[in-house]
Amino acid sequence: MSAPPETSSEPPELLRHRSFVLYWCVRTFTNGAFMMQSVAVGWQIYDLTGSALDLGLVGLVQFVPFVMLAVVVGPTIDRFDRRAIARTAQLVKAAAALTLAAGTIGGWLSRDAFLAVLFMTGVARSFEQPTLHALIPGLVSARLLPRAIAAASTAGQTAVICGPALGGLLYLLGPATVYGICVAVYGAAAVLVSLIKLNAPPAEKRPFTLATVFAGFGYVKSRPILLGAMSLDLFAVLLGGLTALLPIFAKDILATGPWGLGLLRSAPAVGALSMAVWLANHPFERRVGPILFVATSMFGLSIVVFSLSTSLVLSIAALALYGAMDATSVVIRHSLVQTRTPNDMLGRVMAINSMFTGSSGTLGEFRAGMVAALFGAVGAAAVGGLGTIAVVVLWMVLFPQLARIDTIAPKDDRQKQS
Repeated sequence: MSAPPETSSEPPELLRHRSFVLYWCVRTFTNGAFMMQSVAVGWQIYDLTGSALDLGLVGLVQFVPFVMLAVVVGPTIDRFDRRAIARTAQLVKAAAALTLAAGTIGGWLSRDAFLAVLFMTGVARSFEQPTLHALIPGLVSARLLPRAIAAASTAGQTAVICGPALGGLLYLLGPATVYGICVAVYGAAAVLVSLIKLNAPPAEKRPFTLATVFAGFGYVKSRPILLGAMSLDLFAVLLGGLTALLPIFAKDILATGPWGLGLLRSAPAVGALSMAVWLANHPFERRVGPILFVATSMFGLSIVVFSLSTSLVLSIAALALYGAMDATSVVIRHSLVQTRTPNDMLGRVMAINSMFTGSSGTLGEFRAGMVAALFGAVGAAAVGGLGTIAVVVLWMVLFPQLARIDTIAPKDDRQKQS
């Protein structure tokens, strides 16, 4: 699909790319359904077992596939049609949600059954996430890429706002209702991704060898900017993960119900969506590295504020800031990765990036649940926030190239800092 002429009015130009609009809808649908499902799963498991550790295990079983399959996912994305991979992932997630609905209705959904189904969802997401990110350069021109990444982030955050709140409300009709709707939404996403047309040439079908499988790791390791950006996110989110603790804060600290949990789950997305919309219209042009470190520090500070809050309003505000700073980091990191990686290597590099980002989120949930089981939810959150700030200070020392980045576009930065 040919790209229309670009003008200074670039956000509207994105809307003229039909395949990008379809992609935006796919991201909205699949992320929204996953967030709805997560609210239902979190509340149902906590009702079933009352264990903070079990909430952490929900994150762990979805983390394992990201690491276990990382060396396979990347070469697969670079070898096969990325749309077919994304479509298959939607169908697997639909099958998992259908199993949750059937198990809930049949009354046989135990904790172990939950974890087994969520592991299947984690396998699908380990392919889905890097594939969706790797699709973007094939939808728009290089000049529009940073804004497209920011606009794509609004898709995810729009879903995260609507998904948890809707999931919390629909839970009043029963968790099976939530899972059933997720099945339909995943199915719709599978159809839409099939309609996308790519500008990029078909992937070259290179044989699977040790060299091709591990090429992405070598590429990232040889570029301090990419390694620093990815690892910063890994440790920040690992320490700052809050999702697994939200049912505990909602029920035991803020004394609210499923609707309140839905609001807490949506609050980060409100902040993230606001920031992503702003970045889609006002991308960072200078001092990108310092902005990344400041945003990550504010991310940690917002966690500390949330951990100490006993007010639902203050908690929501802290989580909104948490989401806004996370969105800033995401847009900068993904722009750095995608503007510094050739298309034939992009799948493998994005698989590593997703292993860092996706696994850090789910493993962070396990960390939070485990620490909360030992020291309480407040202590687990506060320590995580302070730890995130400490990571920022350390990474400024370990990766000075990252701190010195001025612009997103590689150009001089590639020569001077990579």
